[in-house]
Amino acid sequence: MKVKKRTVWMLTLLSLVAVISVYYVQENPNSPFDGLAIFSNETLDQLAVEETGEVTPVLAQSSLFEEMRMEVANQRSQQREQLEAQIASNELSADQVNEAYSEMEDLAKREATEAMLEMLVQNLGYSDALVRTSDGKVLVTVVSSEQSKAQANEIIYIVMNEWEDAKEVKVEFDDGQ
Repeated sequence: MKVKKRTVWMLTLLSLVAVISVYYVQENPNSPFDGLAIFSNETLDQLAVEETGEVTPVLAQSSLFEEMRMEVANQRSQQREQLEAQIASNELSADQVNEAYSEMEDLAKREATEAMLEMLVQNLGYSDALVRTSDGKVLVTVVSSEQSKAQANEIIYIVMNEWEDAKEVKVEFDDGQ
C-alpha cells in the first residue's frame, strides 16, 4: 500500500502539534520566566518611581563589540555569497567547486567556534567578549575593569583547549568605557 507524501507530512505535523500541546498543558503555569507573573499588580504597586529630571543615555558596554560583530558578519555574508556564486557557476571544474565547498565549511566552522569561545569567555564572569580568528591566530577582546596576566592566561588556556587549530592567542582587555 502506497502512502502519499502529503499524508505522511500531515500526520507528522499533527503528531508534533499534539506532543507540544501536551507539554504546554502539563507545564507549570506560573513559571519564573512568565512575563505576566513577573509584572503582576502586586509588584507594580510596590515599585516607587523617582523623577530626577536628568536624562542619561543608556548604552550597552559592548556597543563597539556589536558594531565589530556586524562588520564581520557583513564581510562573511559577502564571502559566502561569492562562494555560492562560484558553486552555482557552470564554468568551474569539480576541484574548484569542491574547494569552494570546503571554504564554506571552514567559514561556518570559524563562525561556530568564535561564538562558542565568546560564550566560554563570558562564562568566566566577563560582561562581554569578542573573538576573531584567522589562519590559526585568535584575538580575544574582553570587557573588564581588572586586567591581569592570570586572567589572560586563563582565557588563553580555554581557547587552546577548545580549538585545536589555535596556534597563537592574543588577549586584549577593554575597560568598557
